[in-house]
Amino acid sequence: MSDTTPQLTLHDSSSRTTVPFAPLDPENVRVYYCGPTVYDLAHIGNLRAMITADILVRLLRHLYPRVTYVRNITDVDDKINARAHANGETIDSLTARTIRDFHADLAAVGVLPPDVEPRATHHIAEMIALIERLIAGGHAYEAQGHVLFAVARFPGYGALSGRSPDDLLAGARVEVAPYKRDAGDFVLWKPSEPGLPGWESPWGRGRPGWHIECSAMSHRYLGESFDIHGGGSDLLFPHHENERAQSQCCFPHSRFANHWVHNAMLLVNGEKMSKSLGNFLTIRDILSDTPAEALRLLLLHAQYHSVLNFTRTGLDEAKQTLNRFYRAIGDLPPDETDPVPAEVLAAMCDDLNTPRALAEMHALADRALAGDRDAARGLRASGRLLGLLGQSADAWFRAGASVDEAEIETLIAERLAARKSRDFARADAIRDDLAARGILLEDGPTGTTWRRA
Repeated sequence: MSDTTPQLTLHDSSSRTTVPFAPLDPENVRVYYCGPTVYDLAHIGNLRAMITADILVRLLRHLYPRVTYVRNITDVDDKINARAHANGETIDSLTARTIRDFHADLAAVGVLPPDVEPRATHHIAEMIALIERLIAGGHAYEAQGHVLFAVARFPGYGALSGRSPDDLLAGARVEVAPYKRDAGDFVLWKPSEPGLPGWESPWGRGRPGWHIECSAMSHRYLGESFDIHGGGSDLLFPHHENERAQSQCCFPHSRFANHWVHNAMLLVNGEKMSKSLGNFLTIRDILSDTPAEALRLLLLHAQYHSVLNFTRTGLDEAKQTLNRFYRAIGDLPPDETDPVPAEVLAAMCDDLNTPRALAEMHALADRALAGDRDAARGLRASGRLLGLLGQSADAWFRAGASVDEAEIETLIAERLAARKSRDFARADAIRDDLAARGILLEDGPTGTTWRRA
């Protein structure tokens, strides 16, 4: 970073304060995010975590020469096994299709791919190696074909989530199996019955517990210590608490993650999203009738660690904001060299303060609409940093038109002919018909153009 670049701050879940970001290696910032468990389509709550990661990595890449971003895929899990059985399909078929859908849905809303996307089933050997290390260090034990982490052996357990031992036990929802030394001990390895995925190990044929996956994959690609670990707030306990415990017991002199970044939950119409409430929305549910960029913009309306309420009214407002921004940009050609305005960059460096950044973009749009081309360039550069305004204004306003473009051009020509023959009733009827179908005509000195309403 240059001396004039603002200091990046982030809300660190471990300290529960907003702190300056201090990279372990300024030449290579390393980030790990928990990705999907692939048994179903991603929902908009999942998307909030992925967009938080996306804007964080975009900002880091703007500030630092290199960023290594790792986002895993969990493709071995009891939910996957159950869904494949219910569907009457193979586990491989289910996970392959779900991964394709996940990639397509994220690409649609402008989420850039990670540098590395490891799959759990491709890293079983690394998991076994870590489990062996934990057993050798006295931090884990074998019992009835299971291997469990002994939470009592890690004095710092609970510090990440800020929970007391009683809170941890109450919140863990763990099975109190007779082979556990302590009710809070969690599974690192468990036996696999015939017909379920399994791998040979020193403890018999089995499969890994959930938490050991991320410890193994983050260590493989980012080392013993790295800069940022992120995910949704629902992962803070037990998943991230357990990751931290087992990783620091494997490598006692490591920090594991230097900063912990968690986004808050997303509500739908003021309520927690739930299939039982009928408000469970996948990304595809929204994109079936909404521009993807509007969905992305709506999820930036609240700062990432504040609860965000999703509503259809909010989506409509996001579309209107984008209409305004694209009108402000107009026919300005894209230019990757345009600098991000200082006010927008300062807002983003202030703990990813997207509401403040969007307010600065509205101020730029005001000036651009008044004819300031530099402000228009700044608006487009700001959009690039937030993953917005990536298409031309013409493409944005024409997207989603309910009428074929060739038909629109034919009707424009017919309207022009009607006006020349002074058949103004027919010309007005054509305009009104197109307007009813969401197409607005605009007459200018160079002819008639159209845009989506």
